Amino acid sequence: MIRKATESDIPAVAEIYAHILANEDPAKPATGWLKGIYPVEATARAALGRDDLFVCIEDDKVVASAIINRTQVDVYADCKWSLECEDDEVMVLHTLTVEPACAGRGIGRKFVAFYEDYARGHNCKALRIDTNAVNVTARGLYSKLGYTEVGIVPCVFNGIPNVMLVCMEKLL
Repeated sequence: MIRKATESDIPAVAEIYAHILANEDPAKPATGWLKGIYPVEATARAALGRDDLFVCIEDDKVVASAIINRTQVDVYADCKWSLECEDDEVMVLHTLTVEPACAGRGIGRKFVAFYEDYARGHNCKALRIDTNAVNVTARGLYSKLGYTEVGIVPCVFNGIPNVMLVCMEKLL
């Protein structure tokens, strides 16, 4: 089940962030995220405050989270998007996380399907996602689900320097 997060979900979401970051090898990063920088509990709290934090629940436990909104981050302006849309026609998926112990069970795929249905329900015609170029797992998943890489933007992203931000989109 995927639903909007509540205050009581924040510790579990922060724990997922911590578990992902604990597995991050600085010599060979898988996500490109940085411990203590992004994502952190404040990331989840800010999303909860905006009412755009979602969680996936299995067996009464939070096993995944994501931020879903219409916010196209500032560096998106440096990408040459192929779909021309008004801002209110675009839905964006941010910070999709899956508890590492639950990896490989299709939870990420289910979350993306939920995101797409959510966008349809909000009359959006374009979907946008970004990920760090080093995150080959996310890039592969999104590509398999029909997202097209439209550009890579070098930037400082969420406080992380030297990010090569892969911008992806899909027409609904």
